Amino acid sequence: MQPYVLVLYYSRSGHVAAMADFIARGIESVSGIEARLRTVPAVSANSDQTEPAIPEEGAIYATLEDLQDCSGLVMGSPTRFGNMAAPMKYFLDGTTSVWLSGALEGKPASVFTSTGSLHGGQETTLLTMMLPLLHHGMVISGLPYSNGELSATTTGGTPYGSSHLAGSQGENSLSEEEKALCYAQGKRMAELALKLN
Repeated sequence: MQPYVLVLYYSRSGHVAAMADFIARGIESVSGIEARLRTVPAVSANSDQTEPAIPEEGAIYATLEDLQDCSGLVMGSPTRFGNMAAPMKYFLDGTTSVWLSGALEGKPASVFTSTGSLHGGQETTLLTMMLPLLHHGMVISGLPYSNGELSATTTGGTPYGSSHLAGSQGENSLSEEEKALCYAQGKRMAELALKLN
């Protein structure tokens, strides 16, 4: 089986999914490794509600096997009060068996997010998303300032990982800088995954 970087994300309005696509393109630009796009189902306080086994559109749902067999991980979520969205947290809370096996130890990981406002918690979301990955023993990577878009962007983009300013009504598409940073993050993760594995 060819090694892959898992691009695991939750997206409600499509902005994080668009970022995941550019990250996957960056991964696929590196020979010898592929991108595997996966999402997580929404959660609901209504215990009778269930999601279909296969989403109607977009990436299929992630399994624990997708996670444990990856050579690297790029994880994305919209910001919810300065933290990751509940569906991503719920998925991570169910990864105890992967943690016990040590399957992710020494593998590279990075994170990305989208927010409604410029100061809506981009950096806190990225930092808190790193915490469970550190518990799994993963090697965290950010984006170096050699990516000139970090200094040029007026929307999203941080050294902690790619970010996007969606706008309060989700009216903003990805800027050219945001696209370039997502692509660079994917490429960086593919290169690191090949080196570390």
